[in-house]
Amino acid sequence: MAALRTTLGMLSCLTLLAAQPLVARAEDRALLIGIGTYENLPEDMFLHGPKNDVKAIHALLTDTLSFKPESIRVLTDEKATKAAILQSIDEWLVAGTAPGDRVYVSFSGHGLQVKDLSGDEEDGMDEAISTYDIKAGETDWTNVILDDELEAELEKLKGRAVTLVIDACHSGTISRSLSPQAVSGLKGARYLPRPSAKAVQQKATRGLRIDLGVVDKPAELAAGGVTAWSAAAPYQVAWDDVRQPEDDRHGVFTAAYIAGYKPGEADANANGLISNAELFEYVTTKSKEYCAAQENCDNLDPQLESVPDALGTSIAKPHPVVAEQTETPVEKPQPVYQEVKVEAGVTAPAYVDADPVVAIGDIVGKADNGDVMVSLDTGPNLKKGQAFKISVTSKYDGNLVLLDVNPQGVATQIFPNEVARKITPLSAGSTLTIPDDYYGFDFEADGSGESVLVAIVVGDDVDLNDVAGPAQGLNAELDARQTLSGIVARLQKAWTGDVENRGVHWSLGTLKYRIE
Repeated sequence: MAALRTTLGMLSCLTLLAAQPLVARAEDRALLIGIGTYENLPEDMFLHGPKNDVKAIHALLTDTLSFKPESIRVLTDEKATKAAILQSIDEWLVAGTAPGDRVYVSFSGHGLQVKDLSGDEEDGMDEAISTYDIKAGETDWTNVILDDELEAELEKLKGRAVTLVIDACHSGTISRSLSPQAVSGLKGARYLPRPSAKAVQQKATRGLRIDLGVVDKPAELAAGGVTAWSAAAPYQVAWDDVRQPEDDRHGVFTAAYIAGYKPGEADANANGLISNAELFEYVTTKSKEYCAAQENCDNLDPQLESVPDALGTSIAKPHPVVAEQTETPVEKPQPVYQEVKVEAGVTAPAYVDADPVVAIGDIVGKADNGDVMVSLDTGPNLKKGQAFKISVTSKYDGNLVLLDVNPQGVATQIFPNEVARKITPLSAGSTLTIPDDYYGFDFEADGSGESVLVAIVVGDDVDLNDVAGPAQGLNAELDARQTLSGIVARLQKAWTGDVENRGVHWSLGTLKYRIE
């Protein structure tokens, strides 16, 4: 912390490289799968959105992510049989790429569950994605791709920078509690009930609590270079956007995911770089807006699995920062970006903002909307050696994590710490001042330049001790990117402490200040 006389004490876990254009190499490959019609299913189980999802993802890859058209293979409807999908993964992606290449895989269609035959599932059920030639057996689906099969294929891609986008149902709740007859009452839901399911007198999104995560071991895959996006949390439903005419429909998640890459959409800190964390917050907001307007949608929380250090990075080349539209246009300085390689044995680069203070916005993803107010008793402009106190006020109850980030990218954890008399949650509307009289010392401004205070208030009882425990408060010089990435990655996990799964409730407040 500039105010606490710290210096850069550790190397970033990101290897910084000279900035250069991110150009697709011949070995970069993409496989786009969209299945809306099915050989052996009735028409009321068909989906209208997948064919449009594939077209939109194809345009995103070529227009924004620098993939060449010839590096993209598309499988839709009758072309997307189980054999064709697995063959394309093996021959097109695995054999056609090498460690360090980029691989992009998307699936739009139905998700489902079948009985686990390998004994590796606690709930006795295997998660799966549908194929064009899926068949209904006496008690279960056949000709599907199990999560075990998909994970085995992804393991073969270790060392590549893999982006996996699944816009399909993650809700075993529905697939175990609805009959085929009840399916037609939920138009646009991307799931298939088991053929033997019985009708129940319950809301469509409630019932037995069975997980349907298409990727069963996300942490292990993320460590191998996979960044996995999915449309919904376990026990939730992915949807076609039924507000649109049938021929124009997209998956709710896919539409938001693609829109977020447009200038001015997901870029919460307006620095021209659309980070994974910013995109995640954007698709979450759009998904919840859709869900709130639909009678049969209880909750919708997209999921992102990656190594924490990838949160503040972007796989897309940053957009130029546009001058503010006022009577007297205000020119903004163009940010400086760097290419980085995220540690995981993967060499394919991504972009980060070179300014550690600005990059904080890319890592947290959220815009500062005033839910948490941070202030200095001196105001935001300090002189070297000046004493000051920090005050934090939150609109919501929760546990506080307060960090200071200096211009060199060094973070000091102000709170929680072991000096405070007691560490209790913030109460809504009350103000916490640090240091108070019990601390026995003042904070003193040191260094120069612009720093930022980052206050995170967590409304749920999330265990952050290993990433923001009191022991490191006021004592350690922390790498700002690594520390904040670890905290935010934990807050992005689905909260399972309530009757229904949902996202963790947390709020953000920041304050930039300058020392002269």
